[in-house]
Amino acid sequence: MNSVPAGRLVALVAAGVALALAAAALTLVLADVATTSTDPAYGGRQPAAPSGSAGQSRHGGAAVAGRATATANPLYKTGRLTDVNCRPGSLPAGSMPAYRRFLTRVTACLNKAWAAQFRKAGMPFAKPRLRIITRKVKTPCGSWNTGADGVYCSTDRTMYLMISKDQLRNPFPLGITRLIAHEYGHHVQQVSGIWNYYWAARTVAGKAKRLQLSRNSELQAECFSAVFMSTMKGTSLVTDADWAYTVGWFRKNGAKGWPQNDHGKGPTQAAWMTRGFNRGSPGACNTWAANPRNVT
Repeated sequence: MNSVPAGRLVALVAAGVALALAAAALTLVLADVATTSTDPAYGGRQPAAPSGSAGQSRHGGAAVAGRATATANPLYKTGRLTDVNCRPGSLPAGSMPAYRRFLTRVTACLNKAWAAQFRKAGMPFAKPRLRIITRKVKTPCGSWNTGADGVYCSTDRTMYLMISKDQLRNPFPLGITRLIAHEYGHHVQQVSGIWNYYWAARTVAGKAKRLQLSRNSELQAECFSAVFMSTMKGTSLVTDADWAYTVGWFRKNGAKGWPQNDHGKGPTQAAWMTRGFNRGSPGACNTWAANPRNVT
């Protein structure tokens, strides 16, 4: 095992703080204005259930008929994610303009990479919006969730990222890039139709099955995030040491703070992160067709 210089240890400690802030606060909010739902919030750190599905019919038969949109989506056959030579630059401490610039550049990279992938699949693509905030706001999906750092709202297809004072003091570029790439992963699920099946199936599922479906969605988004991170492997943003540290952190802490097993156990999160990063292809992230034992 290679030794780590003292200065590097300090940086990794700061990275751990940033990762803890981002992971503990990660929240997904989904909604559609067409229909309503009587489901309450599921999990203290999960959002309120959507007011409707992101898909079409919510009946049981439609859930079965639309399963292929999740298990055999055309994105899975598009090969490695396009490398768009993403270089968002530095992220100095204490600068909100620098944070905005950094996140805007990362989003531009995600737009280019995923737009190219949808073209390969012969599927239409639409970019999400990015809104960077410093205080809680009410989104079209509802009130801001307590403790949330990142929110993706499917109603307006917007990624909301709230930058706290702690994050300004201790920025971890790889950590915040992973977070926004995860939220973008949910947008990919939205526009590719994968969520058509997810919401239809969730409507007719019992509690255990709903948790399983949530893990399918969250772990796939994390894998999609890792696929994007792999395009920057070996750069100053995604060094081998920082990536190994990040995966290790999620292996130990990824499930902490979630009252229900709706995001997957820490080792499971780390496994899908590693799979996506090593293979670099959306096809590596087909959690919907995976053995349930690998989506625990």
